[in-house]
Amino acid sequence: MFQRIIDGISASTGTTMRLTSLAAGVAFALFITTCFLCAAAFISVLDKYGPVQACLAGAGIFFLLTLTAAGSYWGYKRETQKRARIAAERAAKSAASSMLADPMLLATGLQVARAIGIKRLLPILAIGGVALGIMASRLGATDEASAEPAE
Repeated sequence: MFQRIIDGISASTGTTMRLTSLAAGVAFALFITTCFLCAAAFISVLDKYGPVQACLAGAGIFFLLTLTAAGSYWGYKRETQKRARIAAERAAKSAASSMLADPMLLATGLQVARAIGIKRLLPILAIGGVALGIMASRLGATDEASAEPAE
């Protein structure tokens, strides 16, 4: 049993390492390509307009790249937060519905109701409902506060 778990972890780790090294190689090649393109653009502007304009053109190109990267990061961050919020809502709905749909829980509840009696059980259920509502509101507030990453 443990051997299957270890084999699964080993296979996923090997795949992750291969993909990570491939991504690092692609990033390095992209960096070198960008360096040569920037050098070519710099030399072209230097020959035509002069050194100051060439430096300003290079700075403009890198400023545009920075804005693009920041926009991509911002969009990714919003999408991640949206997915986390949707997953939390689904988990909360699933947990509540699965708990109420559990036949053992319903059978236990019916046995408790028969043993104690409905008239005595109503105040206890009312207090339990209020406590459950307070607990659910606190869990929702905690999830919203923890969903924002620290910067």
